[in-house]
Amino acid sequence: MTDAVPTGEDVRLALFDAYGTLFDDDGPTRRFAETLGERQTPLARLWRQKQLEYSWIRSLVGAYVDFWHVTGEALDYAMAALGIADPVLRARLMQSVLEPELMPGARSLLEALKAAGKRAAILSNGSTTMLAAAIMTTKLSGLLEAVLSVDEVKVYKPHPEVYRMAVERFGLPIETIRFLSANGWDAAGATAFGLETIWINRSDAPTDEVPVRPRAEVASLAAAAPLLGLG
Repeated sequence: MTDAVPTGEDVRLALFDAYGTLFDDDGPTRRFAETLGERQTPLARLWRQKQLEYSWIRSLVGAYVDFWHVTGEALDYAMAALGIADPVLRARLMQSVLEPELMPGARSLLEALKAAGKRAAILSNGSTTMLAAAIMTTKLSGLLEAVLSVDEVKVYKPHPEVYRMAVERFGLPIETIRFLSANGWDAAGATAFGLETIWINRSDAPTDEVPVRPRAEVASLAAAAPLLGLG
């Protein structure tokens, strides 16, 4: 485990990644497990892998398109690689992305932050349209002060401009913000920028061998509560 971040009243804002952290990014394929059969897990993994790879490549080469477009390209690749030729299924999978389920502990943690008078927001690679649909589906709007998309800066995490956008938006001392992500690379990027980070490591994965590490590591959103100054 990495060193814990400071705790207590210094935390004024919890800034959450969206997909995989608050929203279940395996949900779209799991809903069609019967149709996909043994290809369900490989499709979920390859789709997510290509979704991230394509976002990073587009950031590096300066060819930004929004995450909905990237998500569709990644799904097309994954389906082709697994020999799935089904336009109706593709449409239904993409629709499911707009209607995610919450990860365990997400709502209760956001409710606890609100009750404690602490601010909460999302900072996501997701497009503005995707995030609006997700917030409506999960009924989180009353628990979030803001939902920030990389559409504003037209580059994907872990580019520092994404984290800078969020810090500048809220006008808070950076040490009073905690960034939470279930993606190790995202937590590393936020740490490199200068944010205090909490990695939600649900699968007990080893820490990535990169120059920066998240400041704290927990196994669930519920376990992050003490690091946010919640009793």
